[in-house]
Amino acid sequence: MTKIRVYQLAKKLGMSSKELMMKLHELDVNIESHMNTLEDEVVDLLTELVNEEKESKDKKENSNKNSDVKDKKKNMQKEKNEDNKNIKEKSEKNVINIGEKITVKDLADKIKVNPTQLISQLITLGVMAAINQEIDFDTASIVAAEYGYEVKSIQTEEDNKSEEDLLDFEDDPETLQPRPPIVTVMGHVDHGKTSLLDAIRKTNITAKEAGGITQHIGASTITINDKKIVFLDTPGHEAFTSMRARGAQVTDIAVLVVAADDGVMPQTVEAINHAKAANVPIIVAINKIDKYEANPERVKQELAEYGLLPEEWGGDTIFVPVSALKKQGIDELLEMILLVAEMQELKANPNRKAMGTIIEAKLDKGRGPVATVIVQKGTLNVGDAVVAGIAHGRIRAMIDDKGRRIKKASPSMPVEILGLSEVPDAGEHLYVVENDKKAREIAENRKEKLRTEQLKATQKISLDALFEQIKKGEVKDLNIIIKADVKGSIEAVKQALEKLSTEEVKVKTIHSGVGAITESDIMLASASNAIIVGFNVRPTTPAMDLAKREKVDVRTYRIIYNAIEDIEAAIKGMLEPEYKEVILGRAQVRATFKIPNVGVVAGIYVQQGKITRNSKIRLLRDNIVIHEGTISSLKRFKDDVREILTGYEGGLGIENYNDIKEGDVIEAYTLEEVKR
Repeated sequence: MTKIRVYQLAKKLGMSSKELMMKLHELDVNIESHMNTLEDEVVDLLTELVNEEKESKDKKENSNKNSDVKDKKKNMQKEKNEDNKNIKEKSEKNVINIGEKITVKDLADKIKVNPTQLISQLITLGVMAAINQEIDFDTASIVAAEYGYEVKSIQTEEDNKSEEDLLDFEDDPETLQPRPPIVTVMGHVDHGKTSLLDAIRKTNITAKEAGGITQHIGASTITINDKKIVFLDTPGHEAFTSMRARGAQVTDIAVLVVAADDGVMPQTVEAINHAKAANVPIIVAINKIDKYEANPERVKQELAEYGLLPEEWGGDTIFVPVSALKKQGIDELLEMILLVAEMQELKANPNRKAMGTIIEAKLDKGRGPVATVIVQKGTLNVGDAVVAGIAHGRIRAMIDDKGRRIKKASPSMPVEILGLSEVPDAGEHLYVVENDKKAREIAENRKEKLRTEQLKATQKISLDALFEQIKKGEVKDLNIIIKADVKGSIEAVKQALEKLSTEEVKVKTIHSGVGAITESDIMLASASNAIIVGFNVRPTTPAMDLAKREKVDVRTYRIIYNAIEDIEAAIKGMLEPEYKEVILGRAQVRATFKIPNVGVVAGIYVQQGKITRNSKIRLLRDNIVIHEGTISSLKRFKDDVREILTGYEGGLGIENYNDIKEGDVIEAYTLEEVKR
């Protein structure tokens, strides 16, 4: 039997909740509210008692009947009918229907009381809620009952739908219009993905990227034969599987770049698997055909083993020989992309609320949170209220891939947007909603869910000692905090590291964020026994000091291979650190001087430790690593010196590097061999 609440039983027995609660107290049943549930035995006992009282009352009334009972009966029946009618009207009037949650203001409107009065009532119940905050069904029921209203739960169609279902929906086929294809270029590192995009867009990204790897995602639009193609750049290394997987979700066509002189490599296979899993058609671009060692036929044979059979061999995969260096085969590749896109009949409805995907997001010093979005459905307009993950806001400005300010973006168009409350995660869906209030409400609900995750503190852990603790069975989870210069890198690093989990140890990311490693990151790592992995960022000076005191292991990297290798080696017990980085000191650039035949020399002031002539240095701008290198000159006044100590000024030149600006920080360090 289903348990029944006090107010439900009272209604069933034809009495008020107050009367029933008095009877319960007489029976020594501990009840605090009319919302409490009752055991079956108590329900049976109460029902029996109330029925007996009714029978007793009826007998007493019958014994007092006189001769004109018939007339009285008529009058009573008439009155009873009127009473029943009034009771029915009153009960219908005093029943309100709500979902699982309701805002204080909406409840006040339903029960016709002043919201301030309702807030006061909630405070007496120990519930602190503002006028626009939501309260749950049970709380609403208790408060409404105080004003003579019964609350009933309603399960609307919307209640049964997920948040994503409500924000996104399928369009009527008649409303769909053709849209440009979105293309992702995939393949093994060094096979020429970025060079191929350079050849297509006539730009040069490679020289600006550390290690020659595209480390930040972007998107660009090109026009050929009066038709547009959108290219989504994704980083090339195996570590960025999540970026490529995310790219494939918004991608219509995958261009797989394979070097004619190298053939199929591990990342090539991984790219094939991602494209197939996302059911995305693959066009193979055999690059570097200009090289002497090029062997396109061998590439075709190797790819045939993975189900990519050329058309001339009876398959359905398009192969295009290209040379990014010599600009050969580029037009043919673009024509093949348009051909495949035409076969797919790519369409979207531009006349609806927009929905898109965040490709990249970062915190810009002057502009605040900036996100790159590819619009997938609808048209995105300046002024639209949007929500993306836990970020919300109103679009203040939109910039296209050519740097122009625009007012609207149609399906497949990549745009940079300003106006969000915070930096959203790369890969989050962006939705246009009715108004700012709705956007804030959705974002707050999502934040609330995130707050439920609690962290437990255990002993401190380091990569060096990890394998020993795994062998002893002391470690089951390896907690990691990831800090990086942009959001796209974070998501990729997170997925790559978590993929290293084994049966003995599970790699778990407990926190991630954009920007320098701060004191709060160190304290979180200390409390949750985590290792901090910094990608292209450095800890602040106070954070470095705190990390030493708290014995938190902070690892910083510029090329992501090293982070993967370190943690993978630690898990497998192969971590053999040969050198340990020792920070010598930090200096601030107070001025810069251009010296003929030498270059730019920085006028520095040493804030901490010392700067030595033979130390290695890294140049930091807003705690982001701009350059790593060696010192070419170190002077005090006109004299060459071996070191400059804290509190002293001097001149410093960086070997083969001139992009030094006032306000930059120079961090000096050495690598010391670790005794085994």
